[in-house]
Amino acid sequence: MSTSQDATIYLVLEDFGKFGQAYRETDPGQADRQMVLSNLLSGEYKRPLRIVAFNTTEGWARDVTAEIASEVLARPDQDDLSPAARAFVEGARPGAK
Repeated sequence: MSTSQDATIYLVLEDFGKFGQAYRETDPGQADRQMVLSNLLSGEYKRPLRIVAFNTTEGWARDVTAEIASEVLARPDQDDLSPAARAFVEGARPGAK
């Protein structure tokens, strides 16, 4: 991913239990959509809650949780999701609530 200032950045809000919730510390070069998808599929996020994308050059920020969840569930390798990641994506997809 380009680390230019016009890149769209994706951040994952995670629940750290008794330590509270926080957006995961992320290197800007590792904060793209593909890396978030890869990290979800690999179980990097133990208790993800929300995914937010923003682009300061274009002047927008939005919750992309449902989009990412749908994208993960459409992948052929989604059968290997950890239980926590599966709960996250199934609960976040459109119409799940």
